[in-house]
Amino acid sequence: MKASKRKKLEQKGWRVGDAKDFLGLSDSEAEYIELKLALAQNLRSLRTKRRIGQEKVAEIIKSSQSRVAKMEAADESVTIDLIVRASLALGASRSNLGRIISKSGSQTVSS
Repeated sequence: MKASKRKKLEQKGWRVGDAKDFLGLSDSEAEYIELKLALAQNLRSLRTKRRIGQEKVAEIIKSSQSRVAKMEAADESVTIDLIVRASLALGASRSNLGRIISKSGSQTVSS
């Protein structure tokens, strides 16, 4: 958000914050969500880089297309473990995943 817009909102009595503030998350909870989002985004990038559909990923990992969609959306029903296993099945390396974990929340894409 632009600083000028933020200032106008605050002058009108609005409180400006982020999802962590809004949801009342602890630092570790917010970091966990950022990590899961980064891993999910990376999974989708791996899939699109390979030019395959969610159905093919589901076949590779012996799951369903809807489950793959949930992984890419970082759905609360999907564990980080499942996202990591799917990423490895699509060719992600441990070092690529390690970079994502160490930069949790970044827009890193593994190759």
